[in-house]
Amino acid sequence: MKAGASARRRRAPAPRRGSVDPVKALLHRHRELCERAVDPLEIAAGLEAHGVTDRTAARFRHRDVFSLAEELYARVPRTAAPPPGPEAPSVPRVRVGWVLLGLLPGVLGAATVTGLRLAQGHPRQLVALGGLLAVALATRAALRHGPLAGPPGTRAGGGTTAGTRVWTLWLLGYALAGDGLLHAVLTGGPDGPPTAAPDGPWPTATAPVLALLLACAPAAWSAHLLAVGARRRLARSRDLEDFTAAARPLLLGVLALFLGALAALVALCGALLHAPAAYPQALTLGALLLLARLLTVHRHRHAAALALGAAVATETAALALPLAGRLPGCAFLATPVETLVGAWGEAVVPALACGTAALALLWHAGRTLTQASAHAPTGAPD
Repeated sequence: MKAGASARRRRAPAPRRGSVDPVKALLHRHRELCERAVDPLEIAAGLEAHGVTDRTAARFRHRDVFSLAEELYARVPRTAAPPPGPEAPSVPRVRVGWVLLGLLPGVLGAATVTGLRLAQGHPRQLVALGGLLAVALATRAALRHGPLAGPPGTRAGGGTTAGTRVWTLWLLGYALAGDGLLHAVLTGGPDGPPTAAPDGPWPTATAPVLALLLACAPAAWSAHLLAVGARRRLARSRDLEDFTAAARPLLLGVLALFLGALAALVALCGALLHAPAAYPQALTLGALLLLARLLTVHRHRHAAALALGAAVATETAALALPLAGRLPGCAFLATPVETLVGAWGEAVVPALACGTAALALLWHAGRTLTQASAHAPTGAPD
């Protein structure tokens, strides 16, 4: 009997290395992620960031990514005891520094507008230049610290970051003087540079721009609320689909809260400055800038740059086509812009350009910012 059993053991086929443990290669590939993770959901978020889907998990004999992450988490040896409680992901805290920096662009913008209303002649231009420089520096500081700050590698991102900065400055500049310039172009001008006066030949719209500067503070709070809410839902979620279902209304709620605050600021600035509120231009541009910044903060800056660039291209074309239409035989080039402005006014150009780009970014954010990998510490930049 013993000899027969020994013979059967000798005849038993040796296991094939490639098919017995299909998870082993994946474990070696993501070992650092698995050793650093505090729970299976963090591993699932990291795998999701690296392109592992439920279909990929099926090749490893698991029903979804979370099930695969549970096995990886269980198979990595751990010498230290896991941290107590379900609050593994760190929740961002409110800090006085970034709160004050968020208020600074609006305060300096209000001071600049006040100075422009009090100054006359040449000092008025000096006040405008000094105010623009101060506001630009304050806005840059607000975007480099706190909830609106990008990931550590953003400033080294080269062309994408520089392009985003240029597009943002153009959009704000168009909000300030674009409608007046377009009106001047369509009526045969412009005959001179802007005078920073609402009743000048090239009028500027200070109310919506001041409201957008004041909205830096609500934007910072909106980004903070999104980060806090996402981290808490990440800790409570049972799987990736559960997190996505909870994150989508959070994103929409944060955007609606910001737009409500911006609408109130636009109304306030319009009333104080006795100027048109310009809701379509301000709200669409505000939504576009907030969504672009949220995507940048959560490592999806390429889509933000593309959307901002598309809005800039639309506004540039609206100014260039009427000018090109003045060339002999090219009057047809100005027809689309003249028809659009004749029906809806100059405000339709920035509203259409920024609104379309904002809707595209909202669709993209609904697919990316509702993924656990966008909020987990292991998320990788796109």
